[in-house]
Amino acid sequence: MFHHVRRATCSVVIACALALAAAMAVAGCSDAKSPAEPRTEFNIGWSIYAGWMPWPYAEQAGIVKKWADKYGLTIKFVQVNDYVESVNQYTAGKLDGVTVANMDALTIPAAGGKDTSVIILGDYSNGNDAVLLKGGSDVAAIKGRKVNLVELSVSHYLLARALETNGMKLADVKTVNTADADIASAFTSPAVTAAVAWNPQLTAMKGVPGTTAVFTSADIPGEILDLLVVDTATLKANPNLGKALAGIWYETMALMARQDAQGQDARAAMAKLAGTTPKEFESQLSTTFLYTDPKAAVAAMASPELVTTMKRVRDFSFAQGLFGQGARSADAVGMAFPGGKTLGDKNAITLRFDPTFMQLAADGKL
Repeated sequence: MFHHVRRATCSVVIACALALAAAMAVAGCSDAKSPAEPRTEFNIGWSIYAGWMPWPYAEQAGIVKKWADKYGLTIKFVQVNDYVESVNQYTAGKLDGVTVANMDALTIPAAGGKDTSVIILGDYSNGNDAVLLKGGSDVAAIKGRKVNLVELSVSHYLLARALETNGMKLADVKTVNTADADIASAFTSPAVTAAVAWNPQLTAMKGVPGTTAVFTSADIPGEILDLLVVDTATLKANPNLGKALAGIWYETMALMARQDAQGQDARAAMAKLAGTTPKEFESQLSTTFLYTDPKAAVAAMASPELVTTMKRVRDFSFAQGLFGQGARSADAVGMAFPGGKTLGDKNAITLRFDPTFMQLAADGKL
């Protein structure tokens, strides 16, 4: 069964990740001043999620080798079975880049002091996540209820946004921390009347009699983003890594977007790599908005909406304690956006949205 684990971030794991990142920051102080070296071999981590399957598929299909060869590089895509572990390994310097959701890029490596660049804006959840109610047809009916979800995950963020959009606060409900592996079975109990979940569990839960999806990620398009990030110092020393990764991504996007036999074969191969059926994979893709066109991805990264989204995400993350005990305000972690825009501490920028390589793809200059 396909596990959509990229969101399964519990408080304990985040606390561990923050501790790890802090330890790495201290341990790495002596190296911090010496720039990263030019080199030719790189490791990129990935975990199973519909929007990230193009990467391992590209490796299997020879697309990775083609672009790596073009720039005289060796690029290895490393599968990490546990999503949070993949982000921890990247934060600890064991991987040069990783597939990650926007909220986790901010709360794990960036909050831990690891300077990170977002070089591919891959997709956003467009209905893959939803707030479910039994015996209620709108968000207002959730007031006073217990809500089962993975606390401190994107589900928690989605709930906060659903409440905010309807004039309520998180204090108006009581959250019950429920592992993603248990949430579908928990929702079959008559005692559980509200939940927030993601696919594939979401599909099963929607089938419980009397259930309505009262708010979904499609109501906040562009807020739950899936990215490829790379260590900033490594990227600066090795810009060809960024070029090769953009080349790999957009060649694979063009192939998987095709509606002919070749496109179908590519998507079926991705489904197999994800451990699911082609039908289930197509269903997950239907609620995932993939930025197949680099021009669209560049425009999305440069839009004021991204700054607004990341402000919402960081305010939520800080309020939930995800920046660690040393953070005095939501401004503790600095973020940089295209066009010189910044959020937070300009002297502590550790998350950079860098459209350079997507722009080269858009201009046909890779």
